[in-house]
Amino acid sequence: MKTQITTFLLFCSLSIFGQDFDRAKVVNRLANIMNSNYVYPEKGKGMHDLISKKLKNGAYDQYESAADFAKALEDDLRSVIHDKHIRVAFDPERVKALENSDPTGGRKPPANFGFQEVEILEGNIGYLDLRGFMDIRFAEEVAVPAMDKLIQADAIIFDLRKNGGGSPSMVRFICSYLFSKPTHLNTFYWRPANNYSETWTDPKLASLVKEDIPVYVLTSDYTFSAAEEFTYDLKNLKRATIIGEVTGGGAHPGGPIVINQGFYVNVPQGRAINPVTETNWEGVGVKPDIEIEAEDALNKALELARNAISLDVKK
Repeated sequence: MKTQITTFLLFCSLSIFGQDFDRAKVVNRLANIMNSNYVYPEKGKGMHDLISKKLKNGAYDQYESAADFAKALEDDLRSVIHDKHIRVAFDPERVKALENSDPTGGRKPPANFGFQEVEILEGNIGYLDLRGFMDIRFAEEVAVPAMDKLIQADAIIFDLRKNGGGSPSMVRFICSYLFSKPTHLNTFYWRPANNYSETWTDPKLASLVKEDIPVYVLTSDYTFSAAEEFTYDLKNLKRATIIGEVTGGGAHPGGPIVINQGFYVNVPQGRAINPVTETNWEGVGVKPDIEIEAEDALNKALELARNAISLDVKK
């Protein structure tokens, strides 16, 4: 009896920790998702063909861990096109949230919805350490008072050095404090619907608009996605001075799609088209106006802000 119980417990342990899953079902579903949704159809088909061939050749049989299997699939997809927005993961809890149409997609928002630090520094310089661009629908209660405070300053520093991206809706909201007239920020092409959408500022969203306030954006090589859009938009509209390092290079928005068996894939379904450059920052990042080490960017921005305020006072 004792032997039978031990054998049963061992079997359960293997089932749980061995993470038994049907590789063929995962690969076939993933291949179809990428073929139908990836922003560039020819690349989507290339991903479909590659992982289908590798499945047929038994290349995925070696992966017993779901995490290792997901990483292998992600690497293979990215070998077709080096798109950092492509992510494959095994996360049953998040998959369940996605299947239940959780508005947050099963992801816990960062503290204070990314508004890590909001301060008015010496010299009346506004400083925002923003760790993510959360959807304004969820972050409004934090974003509104933060921007209402910052816009009272004589210069603003947006610190995006630890910002990995988020929603264009927050980009639009913050930028609306900086332009007195509706201003075209970005256009997105969406492959699944084969249509375009545009993002414009709206001065009515802001308690106060200062179209001439000096603005500085701090970047690092970690700055990514929506944080890059914010940086790229303001740079090309000549509305901010960008200081720091070249950013990560991700301009293809999208979202998670459930595969099966606890796996999901983040699929880049669109591409940004800047109205000024008619292109984007995919694969190359946003080059700062002043390129220096990220750790030195804040001091440089403070120096420039103090000089700008001083010159304005003398006028």
